[in-house]
Amino acid sequence: MPTIEQIALPHGIELECRVAGPADAPVLIFLHGFPEGAFAWDELVAHFSANFRCVAPNLRGFAGSSSPAEPREYRSKALVQDIAALIQNVSPDRPLAALIAHDWGGATAWNLANSAPTLLDRLVIINSPHAATFLRDMQASPEQQAASQYMHVLSRDDAEQLFSENDYARLWVFLEGLGAAKSPDWLTDSVRDQYREVWEKGLTGGLNFYRVSPVKPPTSADDPLLSIELPRQMLTVDVPTMVIWGMRDEALLPNLLVGLDDYVPNLTIHRVDDASHWVVHEQPETVIDLIEDFLA
Repeated sequence: MPTIEQIALPHGIELECRVAGPADAPVLIFLHGFPEGAFAWDELVAHFSANFRCVAPNLRGFAGSSSPAEPREYRSKALVQDIAALIQNVSPDRPLAALIAHDWGGATAWNLANSAPTLLDRLVIINSPHAATFLRDMQASPEQQAASQYMHVLSRDDAEQLFSENDYARLWVFLEGLGAAKSPDWLTDSVRDQYREVWEKGLTGGLNFYRVSPVKPPTSADDPLLSIELPRQMLTVDVPTMVIWGMRDEALLPNLLVGLDDYVPNLTIHRVDDASHWVVHEQPETVIDLIEDFLA
């Protein structure tokens, strides 16, 4: 089992991290998404800690990590600052062997790989869209706009109450949906307890990720989203990158992979046809094997 460490960062944020593996080994960092926590990586951490120092933080706003009060403190720039500082703390003398990330963690990882590529040797993204293709499809794809409507619900002022009612009933829908089998085998009673432990420490931080996101489905013909243009220098990722995508994902549609190689020249894509947004939980052996090959 990993140890739990509080890592204090120079800008005043503390991240609660699950840590395992030799202290002098190359470092892997694992970034979770919503509505998860660092524990979601435990199976991968257990495997890779034989040869790597593995660090899985709870992102700001989650579980035992710092949870700033203001929603603006959850913008992309702040999240990237956290992870860049974490890398410099746990791997001060060499780049990360890889940054491995899913969902919202992947959004942060894409941005960090663009803005601070010298901090990592490799990038692994799991069902998390690149900003260019996500913006493109949110502006022009009715299918992706429909699939992403849940973002508006998660942004509501009363979302904390809404999603905590009836033993977090609406959050279980996320984990039992998005293309997953209903009542999936991996979602055991003990795993459900791990989720409850994260959620009971507060939902506001995770919900603020959605509240401050400028990219949500447009609600009118003059929605500000439709006029957003991102400069190419904010989009190019030159770090060797592997994308693993569960193709049954009902929230992040496979079309988000189209054109990705225009922004990520050193790119490998692995499509997992019989997996959903939760491919890490559904097929951990597949994900482990793909990452092993990529690291080798």
